[in-house]
Amino acid sequence: MNHAFPCGTLPLDFVGTLRARRNATPVEKLATPGLLDDWFVESGMFDTPPGADEADLDTAVALREVIYELVAALLAGETLPPAGVDAINRQAAGLPVKVQLGPDGVRHSGSVSQGLSALARETVEIVGGADGALLRECARPECTQVYLDRSRGHRREWCAMRTCGNRVKAAAYRARRQEAVRG
Repeated sequence: MNHAFPCGTLPLDFVGTLRARRNATPVEKLATPGLLDDWFVESGMFDTPPGADEADLDTAVALREVIYELVAALLAGETLPPAGVDAINRQAAGLPVKVQLGPDGVRHSGSVSQGLSALARETVEIVGGADGALLRECARPECTQVYLDRSRGHRREWCAMRTCGNRVKAAAYRARRQEAVRG
C-alpha cells in the first residue's frame, strides 16, 4: 500500500496525503496520477483505478488544500474562508460515485471527478455539521493529520495510537529514563 488511512474518515485521510505539512519539506503522497489512482483504490472508494491524469492530480491537490483550509479555520475558531466554501460547494455538486450490483457483489467505480465530489460532499457534512466540533489535529509535533475525536470523553490526542501515539509515548519514556540516569 502507498497510503495510510489512520482517521477512518476519507476526506481527513485525503488531507493526510501531504505529510508533515509544517516541516520545511513536507512529504507529498500524491506526487503522480498513479498515486492518486492508488489512493482511490486503497481507500475503498473505487474497486478499479479511475485513470487519473495530470489535470486530475492538480484538481485533487487543490481540493485537498481547500479541505485543509476549511478544517484549519474551524479548528482555530475562525470564520470559514468564503473562497474555500465556494470551492468545496462547487466540487460537492458533481456526480456521485457509481455503485452497481453485479454477480460478485457491489462494485464502486467512476471518474476522479466523481471521487473528488464524494470527498467534497463528506467534507461539507463534517465541517458544516455536528462532527465539526469533533475535529482535532494530531498532538505529535511532526504530524499534521486531522481526525474526528469520537473517543469517550473526547480526549484522544493522536491520529493513530499505533504510529503517532506510540512514538510520543516512547519518546517520553526515553526522556524519563535519561533523566533518571542523570539524576
